[in-house]
Amino acid sequence: MSLPNRRLVLLAPLALAACGFSPVYGPGGNGQILQNRVLVDPPGSQDSYLLVRELEERLGRSSDPDFALSMILEISEARLAIDREGDTGRFNRIGKVQYSLRDLDTGRVVTSGVVENFVGYSATGTTVETLAGELDAQQRLMVVIADQIVTRLYAATLDR
Repeated sequence: MSLPNRRLVLLAPLALAACGFSPVYGPGGNGQILQNRVLVDPPGSQDSYLLVRELEERLGRSSDPDFALSMILEISEARLAIDREGDTGRFNRIGKVQYSLRDLDTGRVVTSGVVENFVGYSATGTTVETLAGELDAQQRLMVVIADQIVTRLYAATLDR
């Protein structure tokens, strides 16, 4: 494997600056548009609690929100690696979220969409190991989905 040309690596930041790239959390970035200004719907399940917690960690909690984020969370599980006896050795935990960001002043939907992802865990150990793997997968899935939602929210607010 060859290393990239050093000149290209040194010129990459200039190319990004020339195309109008600016950091989301930098001065004047989109991160300031939503930071501490979004009210996330209250959770109704353990999965939604974990998702709301991750979203509030990224967006902050607002005492005086300008936006409301509504979500519909669907979780399913797929059995993988099934042996001859019918025992499952691996599971995929699949999450799908329909979200909608509304402006509270106008009631207008700023953006909406669907994100979907999955994580896997092993079920080949003891009952305790399998349960720990399942709980870890549940938390990891909510982290991945929260990252996807926040990325799409920032992208949608680029022109604000």
